Amino acid sequence: MVTITRQRPARERPAAVILTDSAKARIATLMASAPEGSIGVKLSTPRRGCSGLAYSVDYVTSASPLDEKIDTPGGVLFIDGGSVLYLVGSTMDWREDDFQAGFVFTNPNAKGTCGCGESFTV
Repeated sequence: MVTITRQRPARERPAAVILTDSAKARIATLMASAPEGSIGVKLSTPRRGCSGLAYSVDYVTSASPLDEKIDTPGGVLFIDGGSVLYLVGSTMDWREDDFQAGFVFTNPNAKGTCGCGESFTV
């Protein structure tokens, strides 16, 4: 008796963070003027601020095998492997007005934020 095993086609896993069009455009702008050797930008959640965790976006010159990778038309967004659990389901947006500009996160995992909006807790 011969058993034939069929392998299911691999499903594409959804991105840990959803990027708005303006966030993608900002990544493209950052990468157009990135320091030499940069391969993308990396989103992480270092411990700091009143509530415990903050969002940080920095240039990156190498990727860790644990990082999530999101390809955008203008460059690559890496998500720190240790931060993914805090960010799953989040939306990353870029907003500018007359007074400030920056990435804005809508994070369903955040249970609270500090008064200035700089940090969050899960």
